Amino acid sequence: MPTLSTSERLYVRLDGDPLHGPEADTPAGTLQAFAVPAPLRAQVAHILLYRESFPEGHEVLERVLPDGAVRLVFNLGDAPSAGESIGHPVQVLGASAAPAMVRLSRKMEGLSVTLRPGAAAALLGRPAGEIAGTAVHLDELWAGHGAELLERMAEQPDDVSRVSVLCAALQRRLADGDAVVHPAAVRAAQLITTSGGRAPVREVAAAVGLGERRLQQIFQQQVGLSPRAWSRLARMRACLHALRLQRVPAWADLALDGGFYDQSHLVNEFRALCGLTPTEFLGRAISGSSKTAD
Repeated sequence: MPTLSTSERLYVRLDGDPLHGPEADTPAGTLQAFAVPAPLRAQVAHILLYRESFPEGHEVLERVLPDGAVRLVFNLGDAPSAGESIGHPVQVLGASAAPAMVRLSRKMEGLSVTLRPGAAAALLGRPAGEIAGTAVHLDELWAGHGAELLERMAEQPDDVSRVSVLCAALQRRLADGDAVVHPAAVRAAQLITTSGGRAPVREVAAAVGLGERRLQQIFQQQVGLSPRAWSRLARMRACLHALRLQRVPAWADLALDGGFYDQSHLVNEFRALCGLTPTEFLGRAISGSSKTAD
């Protein structure tokens, strides 16, 4: 029986990164971004094409740091798997605050659509809270039309045509849907992100005109995470941004500046949200420029 070799790498994408961050060791040219059409910009954050091939007998275990987003993934090649779960050809990845360990092998090719907070109900017909932390075959939400869309995309002659077919289908779903989107949840997510996760939930609730308990209810339903979990991710993303500016950080100062109680709190949050200690993260992160397209 042939031996399977495995290597591990990071995937990091922060706000403002066109494709992925300088810490990630995804090879240059494997990702391509496509413009989101104007009718979808309120619901879709970005559309990325991923294409990469691996030698027979080798797999890559990619540690994907969480951002709390809901994603649609259309696999035109072999479907990656996460943990013990086998990947679906077309699937919805629910919101999560945990790192994902994704197994990549053979021929990887697919399109990823990242939804904005609150957009799941409008585009999927089900609020984000009902699919949080899961990987669901899109046919379960689209009554069989997910596989049909993937087939039509595969028939297209080029990437631009595939994205065009995908976006047209999303626009039809948006026009035909009747889901209620709570703008307060969307606004609350924006406020938490802008504050770097430091704004207390009670203040965010007051700013959007809701009681704290009611905000927690609709936030969990619409975003797929609690306001506290979203705040934790926002603090971690702000911390990762700060680490780009100080490669030999004073950890105690970094913790306090980032809204953590102390250095121990920062270390514990790193382990929970990244699966690594801060020192391990810096040891694996690649220094140098981001592999963005020219």
